Amino acid sequence: MSAPAVSVWSPEPGLLSEGARWHEQRQQLLWVDILGRRIHRATLTRDGHPGRIETVELDRDVGVVAPAAAGGYMAAATLSFLFVDESGTVTELASLTDAPSGVRFNDGACDERGRFWVGTMAYDKSPGAGALYRLELDGRISTVLTGLTIPNGIGWSPDGAVMYLNDSGAGCLYEFDVDPSTGEPRNRRTLVAFEQPGPAPDGLTIDDRGDIWVAVYGGWAVHRYSPDGNLLGVIELPVAQATSCAFGGADRGTLFVTTGREELDTQALVREPDAGRVFSVTGLGLRGPGCNLYRGSLPGLAAGWSSAWESR
Repeated sequence: MSAPAVSVWSPEPGLLSEGARWHEQRQQLLWVDILGRRIHRATLTRDGHPGRIETVELDRDVGVVAPAAAGGYMAAATLSFLFVDESGTVTELASLTDAPSGVRFNDGACDERGRFWVGTMAYDKSPGAGALYRLELDGRISTVLTGLTIPNGIGWSPDGAVMYLNDSGAGCLYEFDVDPSTGEPRNRRTLVAFEQPGPAPDGLTIDDRGDIWVAVYGGWAVHRYSPDGNLLGVIELPVAQATSCAFGGADRGTLFVTTGREELDTQALVREPDAGRVFSVTGLGLRGPGCNLYRGSLPGLAAGWSSAWESR
């Protein structure tokens, strides 16, 4: 891997920027600010810098965004699945009814079948209070895993045979075999374990070769692992709270890294003035795929409330 170049990419910081996703069909970078309650979408200039950035504000904390095949975007916010259309109108599609109090949606992604997988975590990070849910193509919500703490960074190998999932609270990158007929995960194993307490695995992405890139929260870095769990490289960052990463850009060769600034005091922000911004990493010589789209039905869209995409 060639020497990478790390640059500040986004003009404004978020409180907890998360969930970077590359929408290949539209050539857009998507991400959220969980605590700032914002969804961002950005086009890139010819040289890869941010072009037009549009933002829609929600009335609740938003964990993750995913594009929908029918147009518009899915979002998981607090305990609801939302749809945001091209004008910014927001519609609530479905909500969790079995989640304990004090939890919210966190990170997630769509699989190749177009189903939307999203984890939950407790606001106080209580061990075992999190779970992994899936929004099915018919709009039902299925519970996939329970007893997690901070599920993060879900992804799949290029052949779809393996699913990866971080639990930031447990400090583990898990891998699962995937049933080829149903897409269901089974046989959970720990691929990488981080010493706890300390830096924790957060969001992740898989490159075209099948290597796993993990944003390390509190670790000032993104780690690259082989499918058998060997550490292949470290991308050092000028901020501590790396939260997610995704390949994108015109050639899908730029790694975009979201970061946070939650609970940083004045002295910490002096040391990390760019905390909360999105960073770009170029010169990697590797590529990764765009995100999968949600391919389910979108009923009840007439019941939305008005918002709007605003240029920032």
